[in-house]
Amino acid sequence: MPILKLRTHARSIDEIKGQDYITLAPAFTLAGKFTFNEYKGFSGGLRYRYIDDRPANEDNSINAEGCFVADFNLNYRIKNITLGMTIENLFDTEWNETQFATETRLFNEPQPVDEIHPIPGISLNLKEV
Repeated sequence: MPILKLRTHARSIDEIKGQDYITLAPAFTLAGKFTFNEYKGFSGGLRYRYIDDRPANEDNSINAEGCFVADFNLNYRIKNITLGMTIENLFDTEWNETQFATETRLFNEPQPVDEIHPIPGISLNLKEV
């Protein structure tokens, strides 16, 4: 059976080749879930999302890292009361919620530097619902 690969090729038509990448446009993303309902009072599921590496600037010299993150939830219902818990980032993946390419320059640096400034994503976390 052939494997179907769907990828995007996001480019700006108004820019010259090599300077035409669309900032933070992923070539591939995937999201899904597996759920179950009402099995002896239990329900729950597993949600996941994947985003591929993507250009952080127009010339693709800096990349924003992709990630795979999964969350799990489990609920138990007794009459009119539902107890639940959620485990966020089930596999404790190190990932960044946001990543921006920013030009910075410290007072002692002769030239500005383009680099990624990330905001870390949530680590393994258990919460009751």
